[in-house]
Amino acid sequence: MNCKDLAMLIQARAKGPGRFLVALAGPPASGKSTLAADLAAALGKGARVVPMDGFHYDDAVLQARGLRSRKGAPETFDVHGFLHQVRRLRDEEEVAIPIFDRRLEISRAGADIVGPDDRILIVEGNYLLLDDAPWCQLAPLFDLTVFLDVPEAELIRRLTDRWHHHGKTEAAAQDWIASNDLPNALTVITRSRPAEITLRGA
Repeated sequence: MNCKDLAMLIQARAKGPGRFLVALAGPPASGKSTLAADLAAALGKGARVVPMDGFHYDDAVLQARGLRSRKGAPETFDVHGFLHQVRRLRDEEEVAIPIFDRRLEISRAGADIVGPDDRILIVEGNYLLLDDAPWCQLAPLFDLTVFLDVPEAELIRRLTDRWHHHGKTEAAAQDWIASNDLPNALTVITRSRPAEITLRGA
């Protein structure tokens, strides 16, 4: 199934009243953000992306909790705040959402607004299908679940490119990938519930 086919399926399923929430999950560097943006563009007016990354704990909080080296792991997100937001998105016409600024490595609260005209929401993030408490409370909140399955070698290649782009040396990039990104990817791959649709990448 390609992006166009998935957009057509979503359009067909989202004809009823109220919002239609799609969970788009996958390991780091699997292409979630790119696919989410492409899907929203293919769906057109009334569709938009809602990223989970706005619920990263601040680095100062992670440092105090001894979790700075594990940034991006499930325990480094405000999962209860995220759950509350997703519930609000189902029930409320207007919801302010946080956005993670990767340049500054900080989440900006109230950085965007989901409004009454936004009917199809592509919610994207690593742990949307995680079957561990309290993440598993997300399960009934989504109308469609999609998982991106990408081979480990390709994930490593993409992650290496990402960290080079953000200024890490080759050694620093490989160390971060081995100690953080790959363990997080393994968590996503091995501890997520099956999605309704699995898309396999190159």
